[in-house]
Amino acid sequence: MMTYQHCPVPARVGSHLYALLAYGRATLHTWQQHRRERYDLRCLLCLDDRQLADIGLQRWSVAWEASKPFWRP
Repeated sequence: MMTYQHCPVPARVGSHLYALLAYGRATLHTWQQHRRERYDLRCLLCLDDRQLADIGLQRWSVAWEASKPFWRP
């Protein structure tokens, strides 16, 4: 039967792990924001061309942006 003893982690490993987790959290937040923006753009595609022109958009540019995957800026 194996037993494990408390093994301290060096401070720099902990700081690297914290930085990695912070980067991952920021990346997920960015991806969620992109996903919401793409959803909003897909909703704009329900408008007709005149309505899109009123708000300064063109259908092809909205469709282009809405078709991007969430991980691309």
